[in-house]
Amino acid sequence: MLRKASFFRSVQAKLIIVYMLLILIAMQLIGVYFVSAMKTSLTNNFTNDLKEQAELLSVLAGQNWSGSGEAAEDKAASLRTLVDNFSSMSSGEIQVLDVSGRVLITSLSTHADLVNSKNTQTVVSRALQGIDDNEEYIIDEDNLRKKVVAKPVFSGGKIVGAIYIVASMQGLYDTMQRINGIFISGVLIALGLTAVLGVILAHTVTQPIKEMTKRATAVAEGRFHVRMPVFGSDEIGQLGEAFNHMTSRLQGVLSLNEEEKEKLASILTNMSDGVIAADESGSVILVNRVASAMIGMRESDMIGRSITALLDLPEEDEELGAAGLRSIILGGSGGTPDSPGGLGAAGDLTIKATLSPIHRREGGTEVGVSGTIAVLQDITEQERLDTLRREFVANVSHELRTPLTTIKSYTEALEDGALDDRAVAGRFVGVIQNETERMIRLVTDLLQLSRMDSKETKLRRKKTDLYGMIDEAAERFTFPLRDKGISVSLKASPNLGAVSVDRDQIDQVLDNVISNAMKYTAEGGTVTLDAYRLEDGRRYAVAVADTGIGIPKEELGRIFERFYRVDKARSRGMGGTGLGLAIAREIVEAHGGEIAIESDYGQGTRVTFTLPAYSEGGGDK
Repeated sequence: MLRKASFFRSVQAKLIIVYMLLILIAMQLIGVYFVSAMKTSLTNNFTNDLKEQAELLSVLAGQNWSGSGEAAEDKAASLRTLVDNFSSMSSGEIQVLDVSGRVLITSLSTHADLVNSKNTQTVVSRALQGIDDNEEYIIDEDNLRKKVVAKPVFSGGKIVGAIYIVASMQGLYDTMQRINGIFISGVLIALGLTAVLGVILAHTVTQPIKEMTKRATAVAEGRFHVRMPVFGSDEIGQLGEAFNHMTSRLQGVLSLNEEEKEKLASILTNMSDGVIAADESGSVILVNRVASAMIGMRESDMIGRSITALLDLPEEDEELGAAGLRSIILGGSGGTPDSPGGLGAAGDLTIKATLSPIHRREGGTEVGVSGTIAVLQDITEQERLDTLRREFVANVSHELRTPLTTIKSYTEALEDGALDDRAVAGRFVGVIQNETERMIRLVTDLLQLSRMDSKETKLRRKKTDLYGMIDEAAERFTFPLRDKGISVSLKASPNLGAVSVDRDQIDQVLDNVISNAMKYTAEGGTVTLDAYRLEDGRRYAVAVADTGIGIPKEELGRIFERFYRVDKARSRGMGGTGLGLAIAREIVEAHGGEIAIESDYGQGTRVTFTLPAYSEGGGDK
């Protein structure tokens, strides 16, 4: 049942039905017109034949209508002969009536009893009155349709009687019936042929459509290699060629779209900035890996969430980028990928979020905002560097201003008369000289750091005996340490080996570290120098330990910062610039090593740094 219903809804069935209906309607119209015209023609011919017979018979009867006695008998015989002759040519009944309407002669022997009876039909009365055109249809007791014609008979200019003819029309209607049967048979045969031709025509039209439907379905499923067969150059063939061209273009466009999509995905994945896209309602629809790490959530968990909540935006930023391009500085504490949300994935982050609207366009004209793009930049390091830069400038300014202020004060004092007192003047000049040397050391250290930062300092690596270098450093500080009552201990083995270093710079590192140990160790303390080969065999570790005042735990993280001092007043009083350990770290790292500090407040400090071992095959570096 379903297959039948689907067949009648198909284009093929509709074409066949419409084609057959058109043929049927055309045949019906032609049939109705033909049958009507045929019936009218046959009826008119039948009637005209009867009229002509009646006319001819009335003329002949008028010529033989005179006489009495024997002449009357001759007239009757003549009329009988005339009627018999005409009745042989006609299947109807012929009656000759006198002027009173009495039947004189009838052509049918079965109606002999009508002779001398009066015919009272209307057509007879009209004919006896001289009316020439008299005819009518009648249906007798046998339900047969007949045609009646009556003509007046003139003799000597007078109406002497009438001719009455009655003819059955059954033969005419039988002929019409046969014609109708022939026509119906023709219509049925035509409909059968039409159905066959309709099936062929519909198949010719619908088969390419079916093929195109199959190909279109294949293309919709992504099988672009399928092509529509082209069987000719007609409209359907042109449609097939257009379909194949469309398929090729569509395949190219989709391939280009996929390529662009892959490029965009690759760009988003490998961007150093985080990207979050939200729809018009503010729900997140796209997140890249960097943004996921910044927010501290999995990408799948962020999709569908509110971008306002993810970025901790203020309530007034509900409209996001609708107002145009703008930037917001955001900050947050650390979280984990499994945390419910929050800005920052590891430690405190400072993030710059740039919000930009996605405009909806229709016909090249902006009609509204369909979403928002947020670009996240981790500016934590930049902010830290800016803070360090500001602190560095402030420290340099402070370190220079202090000796300059002292020099200015003592210079003014000398100008005001202290120069005349040689003892006071000598002491003032000594202070000015010390402060000047302090500024020189500060500027020298700053220049050295600047050259290291700009990579202008080139290392002159050479093979250097590690034990000899440490022993010489201990010798350099023997007298200063002894003057402070501090003992020095060297634990390294004389057979340590050689390192590949720039001797002058490593000597500076040792001097800076030992000098700090001496400054912060009280009388009776000890400074120990040690060196040993690490387990990997490619590096040596050098350690300088003291029993001084130590460094608080909370200060260890900043001890290598430039100008940073744990005890600022005491360090400055000892002539330090606050750059010694910063320079030491730069030198050690330039050699590919590492430097670290261990300390407990009040229990001494240990500074350890590593140096690369000398390689016999590598030569001097």
